[in-house]
Amino acid sequence: MKNIIIASTSTVHGGTYLSYLSEQLKKLFSETDEILFIPYARPGGITHDAYTKIALDAFSKIDINVVGIHTYKNPIEALKNAKGIFVGGGNTFVLVSQLYKNDIMQPLREVIFNGTPYLGTSAGSNICGVTMGTTNDMPIIHPPSFKTLGVIPFNINPHYLDPDPKSKHMGETRETRISEYHTQNNIPVIGIREGSWIRVKGDSIVLKGDLSARVFEQEKKPIEIETGSLLNFK
Repeated sequence: MKNIIIASTSTVHGGTYLSYLSEQLKKLFSETDEILFIPYARPGGITHDAYTKIALDAFSKIDINVVGIHTYKNPIEALKNAKGIFVGGGNTFVLVSQLYKNDIMQPLREVIFNGTPYLGTSAGSNICGVTMGTTNDMPIIHPPSFKTLGVIPFNINPHYLDPDPKSKHMGETRETRISEYHTQNNIPVIGIREGSWIRVKGDSIVLKGDLSARVFEQEKKPIEIETGSLLNFK
């Protein structure tokens, strides 16, 4: 049974890394005291070791150890033996490229479907969708495919921002970009605002957090869904 938290961000304003999710993470990883961290997204280009240290410092506050997948000679075996998995944010293009380079996109999908608890934030949330096509990130590397884990039947747009009516910015809004995406693709998209997350348990997919989310479907007007809503897309 799938057991997943898909969060828009790792840090909300005024908080520390993952602090707003601490109670949820205690429940998600309640059956283990060690998780496997996948640091491939490398925010700001930091090293795998440096990124793993950030995750370790956060999880140590809830008495959970963190080990980076890059420290294993066989990442596939590391995934199979993991009791919990966390994929952090950063650049989704870099993350997806590394998952394919290390031949672990499919093994990661399999262990998630088999019930290994999974946390994804930002880029780690993007890869839960059918494709990475609605990431906000700069395409600094070319992955072999945009196809991702498909553990949920829609795509994620994390860090979703509403248009600011007072802004003088004349570029595309997030809503405009997702609308452009739907001229070429029919996969639904959920725009998750900062501090919100999606909880997946088996076939149940529920929006959590204090804020609503925005739902985009091809040839339909976007709608708002309130926290606690089921996300039932086929």
